[in-house]
Amino acid sequence: MSDYSDWIGRERRVTEEIGERLLTQYRATLAGMLGPGEVPAGFHWCLAPDVVEPAELGRDGHPRTGIFLPALPLPRRMWAGGALEYRAPLMPGDTVTRISTIRDVTFKQGRSGPLGFVTVDHVYEAGGEAKIVERHDIVYREDPKPGSAVAAKPAEDWSPLASWKIAPTPTLLFRYSALTFNGHRIHYDHPYATGVEGYDGLVVHGPLQSIWMQNLAASILGRLPESFSYRGLSPLTCDRPVSVEAREAEGGGLELRVRRDEDGVVTMQATTPG
Repeated sequence: MSDYSDWIGRERRVTEEIGERLLTQYRATLAGMLGPGEVPAGFHWCLAPDVVEPAELGRDGHPRTGIFLPALPLPRRMWAGGALEYRAPLMPGDTVTRISTIRDVTFKQGRSGPLGFVTVDHVYEAGGEAKIVERHDIVYREDPKPGSAVAAKPAEDWSPLASWKIAPTPTLLFRYSALTFNGHRIHYDHPYATGVEGYDGLVVHGPLQSIWMQNLAASILGRLPESFSYRGLSPLTCDRPVSVEAREAEGGGLELRVRRDEDGVVTMQATTPG
């Protein structure tokens, strides 16, 4: 693989005010899936999205690689996971600046082929204060090969403290994509999602699944979690109902997961110390 060390440390700053319209749309889109707070958990992902003209889009509908993210020799991109620190809540009317810095570029061999990982650090500042600090993990993959899919096993049963039943629909995926200005075609273009990237339907956004778990945790705690780590495990596609579950972790805090109802497979898991 090529040397991508010159990408490390690249920085970008973007700013947006938390307006009433965007916050109202977030609440309407995720009605029944939100915890407490004037600005619920996960809303920051709606702010200051990447905006480029059509000529600057890649085949997948995202801004092409090589603008801010490096152009790794692997064509498929997915949100793999990350970690958040909620140091102070965002408030309606805040003017928020996101400072994004590329921390690392690495490669490894996965079960289904080579993988590239780009780690991006984000700091969300408002009023001179760092309110959210985030690590964002992005994975790059090869195009699928026949027979390369790895079957996932059902997870153990939990006795959850709390759980939500959610049935992701095409409308939910479209509205969340619109909120975040996310043009990734796997979320709305069925022929592309199935015929090019090899999924069995429209793909539910990784951050959307994280939002479900963050807000379930906030509902249990009565506030935003101080920190929250999450990781994608298996794809979740549209019209496959899930259970979003939380239980007490050994040593304190919470374990959370998104589990497909039909086969018990966990698509994303998370932890928070509280």
